[in-house]
Amino acid sequence: MSDEPQQRSQGWAPREPEADPRPTPAPAAGPQTGPRSGPGTGPGGPGAKQNPQQSPKQNSKQKRKQRPKRTGLRRLVPTWRMLLGTVLGTALLLAGLFALGYFLVRIPSANAAAVKQSNVFLYADGSQLARDGDVNRENVALEHISKDAQHATLAAEDRDFYSESAVDPKAMLRAGWNTATGKGRQSGSTITQQYVKNYYLGQEQTVTRKVKEFFISIKLDREKSKDDILEGYLNTSYYGRNAYGIQAAAQAYYGVNARDLTVGQGAYLAALLNAPSEYDVIAHPENRAGVLARWNYVLDGMVEQKWLTRAARDRTTFPTPRQARGSAGLSGQRGYLVQAVTAYLTSNRILDEDTLGRGGYRITTTLQKSKQDAFVKAVNDQVMDRLDKKNRKADTYVRAGGVAIDPTDGKVLAMYGGIDYTKQYVNNATRRDYQVGSTFKPFVFASAVQNGSQTQDGRTITPNTVYDGTDQRPVRGWNGTTYAPENEDGESYGDISVRTATDRSVNSVYAQMAVDVGPARVEKTAVALGLPADTPDLTASPSIALGPATASVLDMAEAYATLADHGRHGTYTLVRKIAKDGSEDVQLPTPDDGGPDDRQAVSREAADTTTAMLQSVVDGGTGQAAQNAGRPAAGKTGTAEEDTAAWFAGYTPDLATVVAVMGQDPDTGAHKSLYGALGQARINGGGYPAQIWAQFTADALEGTEVSDFDLQLQPGAEEMYDPGDETDDPDATGEPDDGGTGGGEEVGGAGGSAPATPNGRTPGQSHTPGRTDGHTPGHTDDGTSGGTTDGGTTGGTPTDGGATGTTTTGGTTAGTTTGGDPTDTGTTGTTAGQGPLSGLTPRKEKR
Repeated sequence: MSDEPQQRSQGWAPREPEADPRPTPAPAAGPQTGPRSGPGTGPGGPGAKQNPQQSPKQNSKQKRKQRPKRTGLRRLVPTWRMLLGTVLGTALLLAGLFALGYFLVRIPSANAAAVKQSNVFLYADGSQLARDGDVNRENVALEHISKDAQHATLAAEDRDFYSESAVDPKAMLRAGWNTATGKGRQSGSTITQQYVKNYYLGQEQTVTRKVKEFFISIKLDREKSKDDILEGYLNTSYYGRNAYGIQAAAQAYYGVNARDLTVGQGAYLAALLNAPSEYDVIAHPENRAGVLARWNYVLDGMVEQKWLTRAARDRTTFPTPRQARGSAGLSGQRGYLVQAVTAYLTSNRILDEDTLGRGGYRITTTLQKSKQDAFVKAVNDQVMDRLDKKNRKADTYVRAGGVAIDPTDGKVLAMYGGIDYTKQYVNNATRRDYQVGSTFKPFVFASAVQNGSQTQDGRTITPNTVYDGTDQRPVRGWNGTTYAPENEDGESYGDISVRTATDRSVNSVYAQMAVDVGPARVEKTAVALGLPADTPDLTASPSIALGPATASVLDMAEAYATLADHGRHGTYTLVRKIAKDGSEDVQLPTPDDGGPDDRQAVSREAADTTTAMLQSVVDGGTGQAAQNAGRPAAGKTGTAEEDTAAWFAGYTPDLATVVAVMGQDPDTGAHKSLYGALGQARINGGGYPAQIWAQFTADALEGTEVSDFDLQLQPGAEEMYDPGDETDDPDATGEPDDGGTGGGEEVGGAGGSAPATPNGRTPGQSHTPGRTDGHTPGHTDDGTSGGTTDGGTTGGTPTDGGATGTTTTGGTTAGTTTGGDPTDTGTTGTTAGQGPLSGLTPRKEKR
């Protein structure tokens, strides 16, 4: 047998050499002919044997170092080959789809927008309310539109129009992202795309429409000049005021032709394209700040594009548009109602303004014709028919607005917008530019109960909590600048209960209460009840209690309806059903997708205790005129600064209604004080607004069963206590202290005045004009005969028209109250006296 190693015929696989304890001898010099070990003899080495059973390719692979297998999470990561293949495949697919879409989508004929249909608006019972008017459109050639107006439009909508392509993918992606992330629905469309949407397609927000818009825009850009496209866009865009096209808009807003539009006017019309009706500063003066910001953006864009010099831009002032005039077909209340319904549909994104503007919809509202007629009659009977515009200039300023809501479901049942839509374009029921005054005070008290708030010295705030009602008393506990509000007519009340402070609308008490509760909490409660979070001048400061916020009549009606429904908030609704072309129903929003909700805004205890306080205002405070409704009622009066508006906000268990009488210059639209209007020195909420409220409520609820409030009150709210009582025991029935309590809020009556009324009444008392102060807690005045209290107050019968009550203290006459027949709405009561609440003459309404 040979000493040489044997080789297996089935191939050879090298093995790791076994350890040899002996040292390896050095290799001999010269060539080696036999097998060897050491470096170079392993697999792939230069001395490795080749496997005759493997192909040369396989042998070459053995020579290379084997790549380790991908394990763990690395197996999930695509290789660069996979990524490259995916990108190339996607690009080829998109290119194919683009080519297919380009060849399949054709430029259609003009859509039906050129011949707009009418929308039909119906009352809740199906009877016709209104049919909106014909399209106001007049096409003009581009050369008949001023260059300034053209450039302003480009600066607002598409600054690169002449240099860029018909579509802007980056802008489209950015707009889609902003919309998806909650930054508001935004448009990424160029002017070409907007023109295609206006003229060839429609306003529906669908993927199909957007795809068509994309391809038609590209084709149109190749087949038409930029000037042709801009001309078409300017003639088809909607500018509000039922104006389609820039020529109609120029006439509607400025009474000029499109060729005569100035830089400022053109910039304003261009700004309107962003939100046509919302940016009408005449219809919505509360949006003026936003309009100015957009207008300045347009002008700055013109400077940036060198279409306007900086010097010319600095000389440009905002051109206030002229007063609008409604369509003759929308005269009376019809135009206001259509305007309000349209705003409801667009603000809730049920239909956008352009889509609705193209017509074909049959809209059934929640409005009830009988109640609508009753509202108009009440305003005419109490105010409009008494105006003497020829002899009293102040009477030309008088405006009125009102809204009635069913508190159980939030449906708007009636709305008074103004004297006539064709004479006064602005809807007084929905405008947000007049202060709500003291009608805001109940929100402060409701917030106090809701949050279990306490006074600065640790007493829980209830209707019986005593505050210092001194005029211009600085509020305590406020870290901001010193705030010391003035009471109406500068009157001081000394120590006074929250109930009485509400009856008499004492500013110093409620400003302190707002600080005790926390202004931010008060603001939160007001928003929860129904005021929009963006209400102008709704700020978290002590002054919030006095009502500087400029909520609309509709906003306030929604908030008071929440109180009426025991603190449950249902967002108002004006629309019951919508049909398209007589058949297809349009889906109305639900709470799940942002529609009207039904939630507990404040606790029932907070709402009901506030209601009990507001019953007191009607029973014997500043809102006595509301008793004429003949129903259990709760309400609050309010007056704006400089007496530019007077409010009454109130409710029965079945109906919440807010009425405001406002002052506005018919020519300039400026707010005007109501001094001297209707022959009265001043107009306050307890006068004409409360009288309108009472007449409307009585007529609207005629024939329905009278129901009482079912209240669950805050602990301790049932007792009646006023610091004017001799005893410190809130539950005791004692005599009034020396001097008694003065009284007398100027309420009721044709002129907004009525005699003083008593304090210390029990809930649900009925008080008539001519009554006196000095009643003890728990004393019941049934209104059937005169009587004398232990404090020495003498009263006559309420029907004799001349009852006199005199309160004496230590033999000194402290005050005399004279009243007339309670059916005589023109009588006036006066009170004078001494003591902590004495010296109170009939006062104007509290702010």
